[in-house]
Amino acid sequence: MAPILIAFGVFVFAAGLVVALGYGATQLPTLLAQRRVGARMADVARHLTPEPGLGFDLVKRQKDGALPAIDRAVAETSAGTWVAKLIEQAGSKAGVSTVLLASLALGAAMAFTASALLRDAIGLVPGFLLGASVPFVMLMRKRTVRVRRFEEQFPEALDLLSRALKAGHAFQTAMGMVAEEGAEPMGSEFRKTFEEQNYGLPLKDALNNLAIRMPLLDVRFFATAVLIQRETGGNLSEILDNLAYVVRERFKILRQVRVYTAHGRMTGYVLLALPAFLAVALMFINPEHMDILFHERVGRMMIAATVVLQTIGYLWIRKVVTIEV
Repeated sequence: MAPILIAFGVFVFAAGLVVALGYGATQLPTLLAQRRVGARMADVARHLTPEPGLGFDLVKRQKDGALPAIDRAVAETSAGTWVAKLIEQAGSKAGVSTVLLASLALGAAMAFTASALLRDAIGLVPGFLLGASVPFVMLMRKRTVRVRRFEEQFPEALDLLSRALKAGHAFQTAMGMVAEEGAEPMGSEFRKTFEEQNYGLPLKDALNNLAIRMPLLDVRFFATAVLIQRETGGNLSEILDNLAYVVRERFKILRQVRVYTAHGRMTGYVLLALPAFLAVALMFINPEHMDILFHERVGRMMIAATVVLQTIGYLWIRKVVTIEV
């Protein structure tokens, strides 16, 4: 009985070995191919690994701030969208939560400072509003400077696009050339548009996003001209040359307007600084007379009203002397 069991065991083992070898022979090419594909993908991933400090992501994401939870919470709100748009237009690398935390911190600090200087709780609200507005004012100022610099560089970008089209390049290739050769912020903005279009976004949406990031009439003209030309045909290089000429002529007129309105702008600066200068001078000349403003409740209310009215007057004069061209 034992020899029969041993023979049966040997037969089962041999049959299993034959089946295993046959299955392995049929699956060996597939396994080798999978190993080669895996090795190739690992090699590509190793080459695409970003250097320390450099971001690499094909997915467009809003940069997280100090508290990512706040970024996610306000991402879908209108206020969070406005702050994110302001940060993008300003070219800042801060997150939404970073700006909001800075606004709250500065607001609290200015509220306590104003209350301590005025020795009254009436300074809490104006101080908080003033301090909380500082980060947003800085971002708006940075956005204004960046948009003006882009506006000055925009005719050069149009000329470069036109020359590239005349040389036989496609419009997308011409935009890539502007992105590579353009200075900041023109190069970075055209690079975003080029990458959006290159990764599958329709050209119409990519150009509209450029017009949103750079809220300029010239950019809207550019986007409209390109889209109309793609639908109806025409000489796009000639259109871009004419647009560049119009932009440069607008700059000439704008500079002439600034010369003509210089007197009004200087008047606004003088009227804004004159009360503060006189207050400082009177504090040295007659301190007892000025102490009434700081020690009496009515005087502190007059100081607050003066600051508000002076600010309104300055903004009014600035609005009057600002002429759109």
